Amino acid sequence: MDRTSPVPLYFQLAQQLEAAIERGVLTPGSLLGNEIDLAGRLGLSRPTVRQAIQSLVDKGLLVRRRGVGTQVVHSQVKRPLELSSLYDDLEAAGRRPATVVLGNVSEPANAQVAAALGIAEGSEVRLVRRLRYAHGEPMALLTNHLPAGLLVCDTERLEATGLYRMMRAAGITLHSARQSVGARAATAPEAELLTEERGGPVLTMTRTTFDDTGRAVEFGSHIYRASRYAFEFQLLARP
Repeated sequence: MDRTSPVPLYFQLAQQLEAAIERGVLTPGSLLGNEIDLAGRLGLSRPTVRQAIQSLVDKGLLVRRRGVGTQVVHSQVKRPLELSSLYDDLEAAGRRPATVVLGNVSEPANAQVAAALGIAEGSEVRLVRRLRYAHGEPMALLTNHLPAGLLVCDTERLEATGLYRMMRAAGITLHSARQSVGARAATAPEAELLTEERGGPVLTMTRTTFDDTGRAVEFGSHIYRASRYAFEFQLLARP
Protein backbone atom coordinates (compact mmCIF):
# COMPACT_ATOMS: atom_id res chain seq x y z
CA MET A 1 0.00 0.00 0.00
CA ASP A 2 1.28 3.46 -0.89
CA ARG A 3 0.17 5.65 2.02
CA THR A 4 1.55 8.78 0.32
CA SER A 5 -0.66 8.29 -2.74
CA PRO A 6 -3.84 10.35 -3.20
CA VAL A 7 -5.56 7.06 -4.18
CA PRO A 8 -7.59 5.83 -1.17
CA LEU A 9 -6.15 2.79 0.58
CA TYR A 10 -9.36 0.80 0.17
CA PHE A 11 -9.17 1.33 -3.61
CA GLN A 12 -5.51 0.29 -3.73
CA LEU A 13 -6.37 -2.90 -1.82
CA ALA A 14 -9.35 -3.61 -4.06
CA GLN A 15 -7.17 -3.21 -7.17
CA GLN A 16 -4.55 -5.59 -5.80
CA LEU A 17 -7.16 -8.20 -4.89
CA GLU A 18 -8.82 -7.87 -8.30
CA ALA A 19 -5.45 -8.27 -10.04
CA ALA A 20 -4.77 -11.42 -7.98
CA ILE A 21 -8.14 -12.84 -9.04
CA GLU A 22 -7.52 -11.98 -12.72
CA ARG A 23 -4.06 -13.65 -12.64
CA GLY A 24 -5.42 -16.75 -10.95
CA VAL A 25 -3.43 -16.22 -7.74
CA LEU A 26 -6.77 -16.14 -5.93
CA THR A 27 -8.73 -18.95 -7.57
CA PRO A 28 -12.52 -19.45 -7.52
CA GLY A 29 -13.52 -20.83 -4.13
CA SER A 30 -10.55 -19.30 -2.28
CA LEU A 31 -11.35 -17.81 1.14
CA LEU A 32 -9.98 -14.38 2.06
CA GLY A 33 -10.33 -14.82 5.80
CA ASN A 34 -12.20 -12.43 8.05
CA GLU A 35 -11.81 -8.67 7.98
CA ILE A 36 -10.05 -8.49 11.36
CA ASP A 37 -7.33 -10.95 10.30
CA LEU A 38 -6.87 -9.21 6.93
CA ALA A 39 -6.66 -5.80 8.54
CA GLY A 40 -4.05 -7.07 11.00
CA ARG A 41 -1.92 -8.76 8.35
CA LEU A 42 -2.02 -5.75 6.02
CA GLY A 43 -1.69 -3.06 8.67
CA LEU A 44 -4.95 -1.44 7.61
CA SER A 45 -8.06 -0.42 9.48
CA ARG A 46 -11.03 -2.78 9.46
CA PRO A 47 -13.30 -0.19 7.73
CA THR A 48 -10.70 0.14 4.94
CA VAL A 49 -10.64 -3.63 4.39
CA ARG A 50 -14.43 -3.84 4.58
CA GLN A 51 -14.83 -1.12 1.94
CA ALA A 52 -12.34 -2.83 -0.40
CA ILE A 53 -14.10 -6.17 -0.04
CA GLN A 54 -17.53 -4.62 -0.55
CA SER A 55 -16.41 -2.97 -3.79
CA LEU A 56 -15.41 -6.40 -5.15
CA VAL A 57 -18.63 -7.97 -3.86
CA ASP A 58 -20.50 -5.27 -5.82
CA LYS A 59 -18.49 -6.23 -8.93
CA GLY A 60 -19.40 -9.88 -8.48
CA LEU A 61 -15.81 -11.02 -7.88
CA LEU A 62 -16.35 -11.91 -4.22
CA VAL A 63 -19.31 -13.24 -2.28
CA ARG A 64 -20.00 -13.29 1.45
CA ARG A 65 -21.31 -16.67 2.61
CA ARG A 66 -22.74 -17.11 6.09
CA GLY A 67 -20.70 -19.59 8.07
CA VAL A 68 -18.01 -19.68 5.36
CA GLY A 69 -16.61 -16.18 4.98
CA THR A 70 -15.64 -14.07 1.99
CA GLN A 71 -15.01 -16.25 -1.05
CA VAL A 72 -13.69 -15.65 -4.55
CA VAL A 73 -16.35 -16.29 -7.19
CA HIS A 74 -14.86 -15.73 -10.65
CA SER A 75 -13.00 -12.96 -12.37
CA GLN A 76 -15.05 -10.87 -14.77
CA VAL A 77 -15.01 -12.04 -18.38
CA LYS A 78 -13.40 -9.34 -20.53
CA ARG A 79 -14.15 -9.89 -24.17
CA PRO A 80 -12.33 -8.05 -26.96
CA LEU A 81 -14.46 -6.50 -29.64
CA GLU A 82 -13.57 -8.75 -32.53
CA LEU A 83 -15.36 -11.26 -34.72
CA SER A 84 -15.30 -14.20 -32.34
CA SER A 85 -17.92 -16.20 -30.48
CA LEU A 86 -18.54 -16.12 -26.76
CA TYR A 87 -18.11 -19.90 -26.65
CA ASP A 88 -14.62 -19.71 -28.18
CA ASP A 89 -13.61 -16.79 -25.96
CA LEU A 90 -14.73 -18.57 -22.79
CA GLU A 91 -13.02 -21.80 -23.81
CA ALA A 92 -9.77 -19.96 -24.64
CA ALA A 93 -9.88 -18.37 -21.18
CA GLY A 94 -10.33 -21.75 -19.52
CA ARG A 95 -13.89 -20.89 -18.39
CA ARG A 96 -15.54 -24.26 -19.23
CA PRO A 97 -18.46 -22.96 -21.36
CA ALA A 98 -21.76 -24.81 -21.37
CA THR A 99 -25.04 -24.13 -23.15
CA VAL A 100 -28.72 -24.75 -22.59
CA VAL A 101 -30.88 -24.32 -25.70
CA LEU A 102 -34.10 -22.51 -24.77
CA GLY A 103 -35.53 -22.39 -28.28
CA ASN A 104 -34.71 -23.72 -31.75
CA VAL A 105 -37.57 -23.07 -34.17
CA SER A 106 -38.49 -21.58 -37.53
CA GLU A 107 -40.50 -18.35 -37.52
CA PRO A 108 -41.34 -15.42 -39.83
CA ALA A 109 -38.82 -12.58 -39.72
CA ASN A 110 -40.03 -9.38 -38.11
CA ALA A 111 -39.02 -5.98 -39.50
CA GLN A 112 -35.81 -5.71 -37.45
CA VAL A 113 -34.58 -9.20 -38.30
CA ALA A 114 -35.52 -8.84 -41.98
CA ALA A 115 -33.65 -5.53 -42.28
CA ALA A 116 -30.55 -6.98 -40.58
CA LEU A 117 -30.47 -10.08 -42.78
CA GLY A 118 -31.46 -8.27 -45.98
CA ILE A 119 -34.56 -10.39 -46.59
CA ALA A 120 -38.25 -9.67 -46.96
CA GLU A 121 -40.29 -9.22 -43.80
CA GLY A 122 -42.20 -12.40 -43.05
CA SER A 123 -39.60 -14.65 -44.67
CA GLU A 124 -38.82 -17.80 -42.76
CA VAL A 125 -35.77 -17.67 -40.48
CA ARG A 126 -34.28 -19.98 -37.87
CA LEU A 127 -34.50 -18.67 -34.29
CA VAL A 128 -31.97 -20.06 -31.82
CA ARG A 129 -32.17 -18.95 -28.20
CA ARG A 130 -29.53 -20.14 -25.72
CA LEU A 131 -28.37 -19.59 -22.15
CA ARG A 132 -24.58 -19.65 -21.98
CA TYR A 133 -22.79 -20.70 -18.78
CA ALA A 134 -19.19 -20.46 -17.57
CA HIS A 135 -18.05 -22.61 -14.64
CA GLY A 136 -21.70 -23.57 -14.11
CA GLU A 137 -22.80 -19.94 -13.72
CA PRO A 138 -25.12 -18.18 -16.23
CA MET A 139 -23.27 -15.52 -18.19
CA ALA A 140 -25.36 -14.51 -21.19
CA LEU A 141 -28.72 -14.92 -22.92
CA LEU A 142 -28.12 -15.33 -26.66
CA THR A 143 -30.78 -14.88 -29.35
CA ASN A 144 -29.74 -15.54 -32.95
CA HIS A 145 -31.65 -15.44 -36.24
CA LEU A 146 -30.26 -17.26 -39.28
CA PRO A 147 -31.50 -17.28 -42.89
CA ALA A 148 -33.59 -20.35 -43.66
CA GLY A 149 -31.59 -23.28 -44.99
CA LEU A 150 -28.21 -21.78 -44.01
CA LEU A 151 -27.30 -24.35 -41.42
CA VAL A 152 -28.59 -27.56 -39.89
CA CYS A 153 -29.20 -26.37 -36.32
CA ASP A 154 -29.28 -29.56 -34.31
CA THR A 155 -30.12 -28.81 -30.66
CA GLU A 156 -27.66 -31.38 -29.37
CA ARG A 157 -24.81 -29.81 -31.35
CA LEU A 158 -25.83 -26.32 -30.25
CA GLU A 159 -25.45 -27.43 -26.64
CA ALA A 160 -22.07 -29.04 -27.33
CA THR A 161 -20.32 -26.26 -29.23
CA GLY A 162 -20.58 -22.68 -30.48
CA LEU A 163 -22.69 -21.39 -33.36
CA TYR A 164 -19.70 -19.93 -35.22
CA ARG A 165 -17.89 -23.28 -35.01
CA MET A 166 -20.92 -24.94 -36.56
CA MET A 167 -20.93 -22.36 -39.36
CA ARG A 168 -17.23 -22.85 -40.10
CA ALA A 169 -17.66 -26.63 -40.08
CA ALA A 170 -20.42 -26.17 -42.68
CA GLY A 171 -18.01 -24.28 -44.96
CA ILE A 172 -19.24 -20.76 -44.13
CA THR A 173 -16.39 -18.22 -44.04
CA LEU A 174 -17.13 -15.46 -41.54
CA HIS A 175 -15.66 -12.22 -42.82
CA SER A 176 -17.01 -9.17 -41.00
CA ALA A 177 -19.74 -7.90 -38.72
CA ARG A 178 -21.66 -4.77 -37.80
CA GLN A 179 -22.08 -4.52 -34.04
CA SER A 180 -23.64 -2.24 -31.42
CA VAL A 181 -23.08 -2.40 -27.65
CA GLY A 182 -25.37 -0.88 -25.02
CA ALA A 183 -26.78 -1.30 -21.52
CA ARG A 184 -30.19 -1.34 -19.86
CA ALA A 185 -32.14 -2.80 -16.94
CA ALA A 186 -32.95 -6.51 -16.96
CA THR A 187 -36.57 -7.56 -17.37
CA ALA A 188 -38.01 -10.00 -14.83
CA PRO A 189 -37.65 -13.07 -17.13
CA GLU A 190 -34.09 -12.08 -18.09
CA ALA A 191 -33.12 -11.51 -14.46
CA GLU A 192 -34.48 -14.91 -13.48
CA LEU A 193 -32.52 -16.70 -16.20
CA LEU A 194 -29.30 -14.81 -15.42
CA THR A 195 -29.76 -15.00 -11.62
CA GLU A 196 -29.65 -11.22 -11.32
CA GLU A 197 -32.03 -8.89 -9.53
CA ARG A 198 -35.00 -7.62 -11.51
CA GLY A 199 -34.07 -4.24 -12.95
CA GLY A 200 -30.36 -4.94 -12.46
CA PRO A 201 -27.90 -3.75 -15.13
CA VAL A 202 -27.20 -5.89 -18.18
CA LEU A 203 -25.00 -5.26 -21.20
CA THR A 204 -26.56 -5.65 -24.62
CA MET A 205 -25.01 -6.42 -27.97
CA THR A 206 -26.55 -6.70 -31.43
CA ARG A 207 -24.49 -8.04 -34.30
CA THR A 208 -25.05 -8.76 -37.97
CA THR A 209 -22.39 -11.09 -39.34
CA PHE A 210 -21.44 -11.39 -43.02
CA ASP A 211 -19.61 -14.11 -44.93
CA ASP A 212 -16.89 -13.57 -47.53
CA THR A 213 -19.48 -13.02 -50.27
CA GLY A 214 -21.13 -10.17 -48.35
CA ARG A 215 -24.19 -12.24 -47.43
CA ALA A 216 -25.68 -11.68 -43.96
CA VAL A 217 -25.51 -15.07 -42.23
CA GLU A 218 -26.58 -14.20 -38.69
CA PHE A 219 -28.32 -11.54 -36.65
CA GLY A 220 -27.62 -11.80 -32.92
CA SER A 221 -29.23 -9.98 -30.02
CA HIS A 222 -27.41 -10.85 -26.81
CA ILE A 223 -27.69 -9.91 -23.13
CA TYR A 224 -24.78 -10.23 -20.69
CA ARG A 225 -24.55 -9.98 -16.91
CA ALA A 226 -22.83 -6.66 -16.20
CA SER A 227 -21.48 -8.08 -12.93
CA ARG A 228 -19.66 -10.87 -14.77
CA TYR A 229 -18.90 -9.44 -18.18
CA ALA A 230 -17.22 -6.50 -19.91
CA PHE A 231 -16.33 -5.51 -23.46
CA GLU A 232 -12.77 -4.29 -24.07
CA PHE A 233 -11.98 -1.58 -26.62
CA GLN A 234 -8.61 -0.68 -28.08
CA LEU A 235 -8.55 2.99 -29.07
CA LEU A 236 -6.02 4.52 -31.45
CA ALA A 237 -5.19 8.21 -31.65
CA ARG A 238 -6.03 9.99 -34.87
CA PRO A 239 -2.97 10.76 -37.01
